[in-house]
Amino acid sequence: MSVLDKYEVVIGLEVHAQLNTKSKIFTSDSTAFGAEPNTQINPITLGMPGVLPKMNIAVIEKAVKMGVACNCTINEYNFFDRKNYFYADLPKGYQISQDKQPICIGGYVEIKIDKTTKKINLTRIHLEEDAGKLNHELDAHYSLVDLNRAGIPLIEIVSEPDIRNSEEAYQYLTEVRKLVRYIDVCDGNMEEGSMRCDANVSVRLKGETNYRTRVEVKNMNSIRNVKRAIDIEVKRQVEIYESGGTIAQETRSFNPNDGSSFPLRTKEDAHDYRYFPEPDLPLLHIPKDTIEAIKQNMPLLPNYLYHKFIHEYNLSEYDAQILTDEREIASFYLEIIQHTKNYKSVANWLINDIKSYLNENNLSVADLKISSNQIADIIALVDANEINSTNSKLLFSAYLNGNNKTAKDLAIELNLIQSNNEDELMVWAKNAIENNPAKVAEYKKGKQGLLAMFVGDVMKASKGKADPKRTNQLLLELLDN
Repeated sequence: MSVLDKYEVVIGLEVHAQLNTKSKIFTSDSTAFGAEPNTQINPITLGMPGVLPKMNIAVIEKAVKMGVACNCTINEYNFFDRKNYFYADLPKGYQISQDKQPICIGGYVEIKIDKTTKKINLTRIHLEEDAGKLNHELDAHYSLVDLNRAGIPLIEIVSEPDIRNSEEAYQYLTEVRKLVRYIDVCDGNMEEGSMRCDANVSVRLKGETNYRTRVEVKNMNSIRNVKRAIDIEVKRQVEIYESGGTIAQETRSFNPNDGSSFPLRTKEDAHDYRYFPEPDLPLLHIPKDTIEAIKQNMPLLPNYLYHKFIHEYNLSEYDAQILTDEREIASFYLEIIQHTKNYKSVANWLINDIKSYLNENNLSVADLKISSNQIADIIALVDANEINSTNSKLLFSAYLNGNNKTAKDLAIELNLIQSNNEDELMVWAKNAIENNPAKVAEYKKGKQGLLAMFVGDVMKASKGKADPKRTNQLLLELLDN
């Protein structure tokens, strides 16, 4: 048994998601990514004397949407607080955040692990403004400050310490990213920093009930790197305990290049931030009817669609998972099945053909030149045995350049309509057998796998128009006589 098996891992995650509003939380500065450094700032962002913040109402709506998606209680009465600390990228010397009265309380996110569902409980979701960003690479001697990001609205999603291994953390972050994208509050792009995660990690002996000292791990730019960083931190802590040492409460940075971590600073506790109520922002009241209106306008969420696809449309768990990974794919599925009841075939087209085409060409569903009813019409032609599976792909490809013709008309134009003429099929089948006497002899000696070769010859002779199912039957009748 590995020494790691003696220990239980305890993980809580803090996810910061930048809300995709056009302007910042307390000022009209643009939030657009990629602008020249320090071009999206003003006196409010910089905390100049005499300036006053003004609440961006779109921020409130997006935070409430996330709370609804995470099954939280929405707090009607919100206060903001000053979180005091000094750092080069924090121009005011404090961050406007929420301490005692967060906008969303409690809640949970469901994850799937080994075909079972687990609820990861949330402590809270609160609003705050982002800090700026330090760049250590542009100058050999100095760290440069870019304050474009300062003041961008954030929600911080704080989980309870319910996560027990790195795989659960991976699935939780995947689900959170899926949610923020479904409800359109954040693009979830960890590489650009619009979604960031800090992991609080500790280990304890199995059977222990008290929590041991936790370590916060930062600087993870992908969900995969969060998983890696947790595994490395768990191993480090276990090795320290096994050698008789103690864990220091600290913040560590993860280096994704070599998989190492190093201490940044001793971890601050909440009282070190000297929170006090933000004097320049009044009480924020969110009326119940506003909360209810936001709930009524929520899109269908991935977990709901996952169960709907399984129980109403009889799809497999695998198909349902793939289809609900992205909102635009799930929405396109729902659109296509308005025109056909062959739910499984629609799933196959989306998973195997459409998603592949989109990924290979770096496109979105909105870029497709084939409509939902045209896809349904292709499926109908296959179901009616008018075209075969191979020719359905050719018809699909023909639509990708844009075409308003019906699937039947386009299939006729491209000579893709399947031949079910018994006389034609028999001629092609007999020719395939007569042209391959040696293979016929091998088949009759037991090499029945050669049937596929004969079918291939028929398909080639018919230019793909022969009905494969009937071709198989005719060849078997001829070969077995």
